[in-house]
Amino acid sequence: MELIRVKAPATTANLGPGFDCLGMAVDIWNVLEVVMTNNDEPQGPLIEILGHGAGELATDASNLVYQSMKFLFLETGKALPLVRLRCENNIPLSRGLGSSAAAISSGLVAANFLAGNVFQPNELLEMAATIEGHPDNVAAAILGNLQLVISEGQKLYPVSIQPPPDLQLVIFIPELRIATEDARRVLPSSISISDSVYNASRVGLLIAGMLTDHTEYFQYAVQDRLHQPYREPLFPAMKVIFQAARDAGALGVFLSGSGSTIMAITRGREMTVAYEMGEAARQTGIVGELRITKPAYEGTSVTDI
Repeated sequence: MELIRVKAPATTANLGPGFDCLGMAVDIWNVLEVVMTNNDEPQGPLIEILGHGAGELATDASNLVYQSMKFLFLETGKALPLVRLRCENNIPLSRGLGSSAAAISSGLVAANFLAGNVFQPNELLEMAATIEGHPDNVAAAILGNLQLVISEGQKLYPVSIQPPPDLQLVIFIPELRIATEDARRVLPSSISISDSVYNASRVGLLIAGMLTDHTEYFQYAVQDRLHQPYREPLFPAMKVIFQAARDAGALGVFLSGSGSTIMAITRGREMTVAYEMGEAARQTGIVGELRITKPAYEGTSVTDI
């Protein structure tokens, strides 16, 4: 039996102002093992899930990893071979850390390997965005680094930006889950020109700060008027934890994706920022987990055969 192992990173989308166009890979990884099975084994996929989502995520043909593999093989005009999957999930679900993007990208990369690597990374990205419905998380999951990605018709145009060295990410992951659908439902159908300019200028400043290592820009560059103010009622403690991170010396702090995770960018003072974020959460009655990690410079890849 042939076994391949694929790792896929967590991702954070938006980074404040970059709604649906910015995503960054985070150094937390899901691991997918794929085993080719013999024809005399039971029909259909055999899927084992460990870690986050065990006992909750589908273990039949509706599983998102399996569906992504099947999607790629349909693009080749061939049938997906019989496989067994083992998903070791270290990325929490429904917390704004790209668990679905990791599932999709790991499935696509594994299937592409099985198919003979017939698709290029940008083609995998377009498939992933079709499955996911938006490109920001999947761009970072597949390509790594910070990704600015726009769509023009059916075509996606990603630009990779490597974050400055020594940046750390302090992450507060609440037990509270926020479904992406709920977080999108609270957004307005239209925005003012002034709010549009506010966000567009900060996206530019954030990218410039990343490229030139002007981290002093980040406190302003991660500000947002398009989604975070509207999502705050879903997670009222957000504002308090934001302020605690800033007061403790974070370079910038934002809601990760649609939440509920809050992410602070630091360069030094990680333990202080983590403590103050955790204390602010405790004082507002929010239970959660703190992690200190960093941006991931690589995307989803086959790590072992």
